[in-house]
Amino acid sequence: MKEFFVFLVQHLVDKPEEVSVNVIDGERTMVFELRVGDGDMGKVIGRRGKTARSLRTILAAASAKNGKRAVLEFLD
Repeated sequence: MKEFFVFLVQHLVDKPEEVSVNVIDGERTMVFELRVGDGDMGKVIGRRGKTARSLRTILAAASAKNGKRAVLEFLD
């Protein structure tokens, strides 16, 4: 799932080589910590947060198959 998420984010930003995702896999929750290059955070969040909301929805759907909750954190 991490590889798919990285693939999606890399196609949203101008500097795909600077995208990094750290996954913390707990018993009931998976935390995805997303870092992107300078100036690319706006592209990941999108207008009015729509892109970020879509990314969270994709993660929630994928992690629900594993019976876990997904949390997406944007890190500077």
